[in-house]
Amino acid sequence: MTNESFARRRLAECCHLLYDRHLTVSAGGNMSVRLGEDEILITPSGVNKGLISGDDLVKMDMDGNVISGGKPSIEHKFHIGIYKEKPETNAVIHCHPLYCLALAVKGEDIKSCLTPEGVLLLDQVPTVRYETPGSQELVDAVMEYADAPAMLMAKHGAITQGRTLEEAFNRMEELEFQAHLQILAGDAAELPVEEVVKLRGMR
Repeated sequence: MTNESFARRRLAECCHLLYDRHLTVSAGGNMSVRLGEDEILITPSGVNKGLISGDDLVKMDMDGNVISGGKPSIEHKFHIGIYKEKPETNAVIHCHPLYCLALAVKGEDIKSCLTPEGVLLLDQVPTVRYETPGSQELVDAVMEYADAPAMLMAKHGAITQGRTLEEAFNRMEELEFQAHLQILAGDAAELPVEEVVKLRGMR
């Protein structure tokens, strides 16, 4: 079982890093970590990610009940859904990175195979259809791609997951890098299929 005080500190630090790296703004987005099999820590609703502390985080069970803390993010249901579907996943990050969102509002899929790092960290990145934030319809849409390490969300943002909080963060940072690169590179071709297959074998 993850030490709760350590997990609180690390998740708060991750929120600050996401904020400092301009991967999220103000109170936008939501981040969580798994505590053992039956509990998670998740960011609360309405708290600026650059100012959040470990004490602000909300502890919930896998049925969506609050164990301690205030009001959880309205998106807690898809976090819990991913944890239930993927026992190896221990962290989920959802935020609104600018270049990812630029693609998402234009209706463009992300080219995650422009560079080797994109293939190794992200593989193919699906786009989740738009549904109202906090709705069951959005949960259902996200869960269609629960196996994906990273997802773009139409008109909304992005989600990454990882075996560790660092892995989930690295994937979000790489996803935003690939989105920025795609916008700068225009119609540049992705890596050849045979190279993508080779890189996938290295993961």
